[in-house]
Amino acid sequence: AARGGVLIKDRLALEGMRTVDAVLFDKTGTLTKGEPTVTAIEVRGDVDDDTVLALAAAAEADSEHPLARAIVKAAEERRLTVPRATGFSSSPAVGVTATVDGQEIRVGGPRLLEEIGAQEVRAATLWRDEGAIILHVIRDGIVVGGLRLADEIRPESRDAVDALHKLGIEVVMITGDAEAVAQAVGHELGIDRVFAGVRPEDKASKVSALQQEGKKVAMVGDGVNDAPALAQADVGIAIGAGTDVAIASAGVILASSDPRSVL
Repeated sequence: AARGGVLIKDRLALEGMRTVDAVLFDKTGTLTKGEPTVTAIEVRGDVDDDTVLALAAAAEADSEHPLARAIVKAAEERRLTVPRATGFSSSPAVGVTATVDGQEIRVGGPRLLEEIGAQEVRAATLWRDEGAIILHVIRDGIVVGGLRLADEIRPESRDAVDALHKLGIEVVMITGDAEAVAQAVGHELGIDRVFAGVRPEDKASKVSALQQEGKKVAMVGDGVNDAPALAQADVGIAIGAGTDVAIASAGVILASSDPRSVL
């Protein structure tokens, strides 16, 4: 089985798969890519999306922050010409500042807006309700646009959920994310039940709660904080490269990050 990218550490786990009637997915990095992506841009004034994104990417070019990398990557994917920035500085929990073409460009979250006394873009309320991260782009003290960043759902996740449903298996998702974010993902994927706002140390107790309902539970996760839940489940499945800890506590290890490989 190892040839197919599946490593069975525990033969009983494989036998147990036949009787599983609930699959519990950890959201981040399993059903989603586990990294932020720029998913929408709203502009203000006489600029276009590309200009706002290019300015943001210029200002963020020297930052190692995951959100900064996402902005730079989005600009690369659109093949934008990103101007060179100078005088980069970063202020934790506020944002970054740099000089681009003689203009002061700042990119940051709500604290940055407070600091300059500016209003957020119109779409921000909706984006927040959807659980997205919002960054604003400011040129010489004026807001020129907002960026919506979110952890992208893996395109294969929907197929995995549909296929499990066809087998009569209940699909449950668990996440530390806020209710709004979790429900949005759950709704998009057609998941039966969502456990939101679950702290890492409480994941295993959610597994046992399902077991107390009489369910045979397979838990699918990739992270360190899934280890006790993977061990508690009837079948623990570590997905993707995973972490050493998760791999140690799982009975089945999948090399691929594709949630369909659970099938």
